Amino acid sequence: MTTSLGRGRWIDSWNPEDETFWQTTGRAVARRNLVWSIFAEHLGFSVWLLWSVVAVSLPAAGFQFSVDQLFWLVAVPNLVGAVMRIPYTTAVARFGGRNWTAVSAALLLVPIGLMVFCVTDPGTPYWMFLLAAATAGLGGGNFASSMANISFFYPERYKGTALGLNAAGGNLGVAVVQLLVPLVIGIGLVGAAQTPGVYLQNAPLLWLVPVIAAVGCAWLFMDNLTAAKATIAEQLTALRNKHTWVMSFLYIGTFGSFIGYSAAFPLLIKSQFPGVPAAYLAFLGPLVGSVARPFGGWLSDRIGGARITMWNFALMALGVVGVLTALNLKSFPFFLLSFLALFVTSGIGNGSTYRMIPAIFRAQALRVSGLSEDSAEGETKEKALLTGRREAAAVIGLAAAIGAFGGFLIPRGFGMSIAATGSISVALYVFLAGYGLMLAVTWWFYLRRSLLVSRAPSLAYASV
Repeated sequence: MTTSLGRGRWIDSWNPEDETFWQTTGRAVARRNLVWSIFAEHLGFSVWLLWSVVAVSLPAAGFQFSVDQLFWLVAVPNLVGAVMRIPYTTAVARFGGRNWTAVSAALLLVPIGLMVFCVTDPGTPYWMFLLAAATAGLGGGNFASSMANISFFYPERYKGTALGLNAAGGNLGVAVVQLLVPLVIGIGLVGAAQTPGVYLQNAPLLWLVPVIAAVGCAWLFMDNLTAAKATIAEQLTALRNKHTWVMSFLYIGTFGSFIGYSAAFPLLIKSQFPGVPAAYLAFLGPLVGSVARPFGGWLSDRIGGARITMWNFALMALGVVGVLTALNLKSFPFFLLSFLALFVTSGIGNGSTYRMIPAIFRAQALRVSGLSEDSAEGETKEKALLTGRREAAAVIGLAAAIGAFGGFLIPRGFGMSIAATGSISVALYVFLAGYGLMLAVTWWFYLRRSLLVSRAPSLAYASV
């Protein structure tokens, strides 16, 4: 392994599948990059979901927005975040993981500054709030670039766990922001808020110093991998693969559910159970979902990503049934428990679907080259595995982008359901049908017996 510091800390030789290299050098370098990647991604998620909890307090601060307008404020960052994930993924291959992590962390200063401007002026128009909320989507892009970057550092046998930890560390940013913001917006000097006791500017300012620290740490302690470099044309080849679109669809149901429910949960509690202190309970959902994510990767490493994903969608459907039952019973404890079950299963599904992607594209690359997992090591196999890693990294970013659209659709679904019927039940029935469809798609493409018998053993092994 050579490191050319003159070119911006690039590592030119990287082969984590070589056990000797991994034990002597690779593991320590990979772990260091994972730690700082998690730190930057964690802050990206925090800034991305800031509006989910600030929106709940806007009426108390004197901003007279309707419930549907508030749901727009929590949905727009997810829409922009989904779109930004596509260029963020390609940026890793173009500029390097270390370089782009530092730049993407620095861009978080934009939504922080705009939120401060909006909430400190009671005359700020609604369109300006929408613009500020849209820039928070920059934090959503961090996830795709971070996951694509880390996927190159780890050998196949550890990818599920490594990607699960990376994603969980980022996802925890949602829980942290929803836990801390309600506490800090009540602290301030007399006369520093437009409404006594409400200091909304504290919410974005809380992340100012950590974001600056993340920029410096990424620049000083992370690395770029030459192996991760790829042209736009090379990355676009993944668009012609049906598995790219199948996995992207499944990711809408797992990650889209996690980020969508996270964004909507504070407003859902407040609208359905007005007497409950939503601001102090909403963090529980993203917390348990984040903690469950690495468990999904760990299970998939041992049992198979497709099996875990299919059964997970069944459990998510049961969670929706639980929420519908709780609404009929008007039971907040049952409502909370059912939603926590949805968060846990969305977290497990996040880990299992992401574990499937590198396995599928590794197996396909080997099959195209006429090789299998048992083939002898050599230059041909090494090139095939590199191709598989590059395609998987591109698909990870694309799936992250498409999956994040679920984070927009779910809050908007709730908002439209409330506006049309006064209840969230219609939206929940739509989500229930969606989970049933995703369960069927997982079985059809990856678990049918006829498929596993007819396809090459390597692909069958990777899929399950």
